[in-house]
Amino acid sequence: MSLARWACIALLALAGCALPLAPPAPEALLAPHLRLIGVAELVPGTEYGGTTIGGLSGIDYDQERGEYLLISDAGARVYTARPQYGTHGLAAPQFTGVQALRHASGQPFAPWWRPQPGMDRPDAEAVRWLPGARALLWTSEGDFGRGFGPQLRESRADGTHLRDLPLPAGFMPTAESGPRRNGTLEGLALSPDGRTAWLAMELPWRQDGESATPASGGAPVRITAIDVASGRPLRQIAYQPDAVPRTRRLPGPQMNGVSEILADGPHHLLVLERAYSAGAGFAARLYRIDTREGSDTLALDALAPGNHRPAPKTLVADLSALGIAPDNIEGMAWGAPLRAGARGSGCVLVFVSDDNFNPAQVTQLIAAEYLPLRGGHERCGTTGSR
Repeated sequence: MSLARWACIALLALAGCALPLAPPAPEALLAPHLRLIGVAELVPGTEYGGTTIGGLSGIDYDQERGEYLLISDAGARVYTARPQYGTHGLAAPQFTGVQALRHASGQPFAPWWRPQPGMDRPDAEAVRWLPGARALLWTSEGDFGRGFGPQLRESRADGTHLRDLPLPAGFMPTAESGPRRNGTLEGLALSPDGRTAWLAMELPWRQDGESATPASGGAPVRITAIDVASGRPLRQIAYQPDAVPRTRRLPGPQMNGVSEILADGPHHLLVLERAYSAGAGFAARLYRIDTREGSDTLALDALAPGNHRPAPKTLVADLSALGIAPDNIEGMAWGAPLRAGARGSGCVLVFVSDDNFNPAQVTQLIAAEYLPLRGGHERCGTTGSR
């Protein structure tokens, strides 16, 4: 999500307003399938390679190198890092590299404050390694004000542009239809074989209905399967978010949407819902869906009751029920499994938050052991690098 989305939060912080970010009292029944390993936070203003680390919106893991890949929405750059965790905690990550992603022209993308003709200013939100971890897929929410819609791109590990994958015509916004600004390609999942990319909208398309409120989950969001080799759309399903869990306490936004998705075997996705209400803070819930159970909505111009079947969802955990106060959680990946013989499944999920370079927020990493539901994952991790 772009910096502009949270400008009101920064203004509140600069005005000295305290933001009550503490979650409600943990409810044990809302964390049945996650066990907290640990939380690590970066010191605000942490620098690496001549950059200030922040805006981390996506994460993935390369098992061969034992490194995590993190993408920042400050322009378009990726970091590599080595978070260390065990059964008793999570240490702050050790950053090992930073690389600017490049435009098709071969030049680095221009920053938001200095646009270049013919070049979009990416709002990078999600990243996944392709098989072999020599190239990566990443998404941008678009540069709507300058006529650029959402983007799905492939780049080499050194940042070199390889291609822009075509998206269906419905992904291009208009005044009456298509995605909302700052509500587009937040989530990206890669099938275990690396052949299919699932793209998740954060908010409903305009013609599909209104976004979530504290009284209602609003309209469904669209999750689309794309053939990685050809860019051809394969199918699309509808996903129904929850209502906004807490009413705002200060003037400002109150919203809930999909901030990330992750493959859990060949037919299931983990779906992360991230909510924010001004003055009441952030919330995050993790769900699991079977992609075969939602009807195909690819040919539907508008979603309406009765013309589609949303994918049923099962609660994995409310992150606040882990006894933590989640920040703006936007990234999720399978991590290195816990050592053999550890209690539980040994499979680990790693989450990262986008601090929006806002002094009222924090870059937060969370590691949790995933205790699978019945019919759960076939193995720990399903990203293409494995």
